[in-house]
Amino acid sequence: MTEITRPKEGFLNVFAYRTISRDEYFVRGHRACQGCGPALGLRLIMKEAGPNTIVVNATGCMEIISSPYPYTAWNVPWIHVAFENAAAVASGLEAALKAMRKKGKLPADEKTNIIVFGGDGGTADIGLQALSGALIRGHKLLYVCYDNEAYMNTGVQGSSATPFGASTTTTPAGKVSFGQGYWKKNLVAIAAAHNIPYTATACPSYPLDLMRKVRKALDADGPTFLHMFSVCPTGWGTPPELTIRLGRLAAETGVFPLYEIDHGKYKMTLNQPEGLRPIEDYLRVQKRFRHLKEPEIEVIRKRVKEEYERLRKLEAFTQEA
Repeated sequence: MTEITRPKEGFLNVFAYRTISRDEYFVRGHRACQGCGPALGLRLIMKEAGPNTIVVNATGCMEIISSPYPYTAWNVPWIHVAFENAAAVASGLEAALKAMRKKGKLPADEKTNIIVFGGDGGTADIGLQALSGALIRGHKLLYVCYDNEAYMNTGVQGSSATPFGASTTTTPAGKVSFGQGYWKKNLVAIAAAHNIPYTATACPSYPLDLMRKVRKALDADGPTFLHMFSVCPTGWGTPPELTIRLGRLAAETGVFPLYEIDHGKYKMTLNQPEGLRPIEDYLRVQKRFRHLKEPEIEVIRKRVKEEYERLRKLEAFTQEA
């Protein structure tokens, strides 16, 4: 039987050998919508990162809701930058801190976490070039894409992370269109192609998994990337109280599998011995998918199954290597 350790002062014991800080670094009072998935994720990420952290935040929902002048929801140093250059600014920040340590202006052994937050628009689309540059140059930082699958802050326009078939204001469902006409961009595969030490998918619906991955990413020797699935009730047309359930349904149906790539080795982090849930369980509760008919659903079902099986094969292959 595993011994449960006594919680340290200032920490809340979750289960054996896992604690969560009571301190808050992304605090209440922000302007996020009810049931906002990205806001839930940011709170958990910042709890794991702790106070010795600098945040670089691209323009987007989380920037807008957390920094209405003269207020802020951040209890750490925070920099707002443009859509396209969050990773570039973080790269410069990392280089500056390194130079200051070398010159003796900062303690040589001081560790400062640099975390970048960008939405799917600011990551998969507008900021992809800067992200690629930061990863290939090897800057030690963690980039988190909070993916709510459209440009939610400006009116639910489609992005390259919008799922196939989803109706948005720029890919509306109608007589000549069934919604988004191409498949969601695989950001983790793109990040992994830069040979970085760690990248993973995550979701606030699985808080301990998310925080464990944040810790692994921050402790890695080099740049890291997290693709965080982030439910948006406003843009998806879902009840706010279903945010956590929807995140779980995305993982359980295989729409957004939870896995990590640690130094080239794939590992599924959500075991489903009974197999994937029916795709309809996830699609039918969202307004953006209500127009889909069985032929379109079958196309999505087939693609999801193929991609999930591909990940399982990669896991088996890389774990054996």
